Amino acid sequence: MGQPVTVIEKAAATPGIVRFEINRSITGMGIERFSSPEDAIGPTPSAELARRLFVHGGIAGVTVFSNIITVDLAEGASSAGLRELIEELFTFYREGVEVVIPEGAGTD
Repeated sequence: MGQPVTVIEKAAATPGIVRFEINRSITGMGIERFSSPEDAIGPTPSAELARRLFVHGGIAGVTVFSNIITVDLAEGASSAGLRELIEELFTFYREGVEVVIPEGAGTD
């Protein structure tokens, strides 16, 4: 379960940069820039997304503004797999993952 994210990938005019437009704002009106995994701290959706992108590999930087995600690719890297990673940002339960309900949850 979770909220599926619709993602449209667009090539930027500058080689090595790719933009993703999604169907929800994840930063409000603020701009968040992550130059390394160490910059992606905290519980915000944009920091979580940046961590996932850096773990994926081939990323030199991530900028998030509202519903626009701009990814600076590392030299020689491609955007393969990034769209799917963004689509799963708010998906919490995946096939093969056991859902654990805490003891006493849902009882009054």
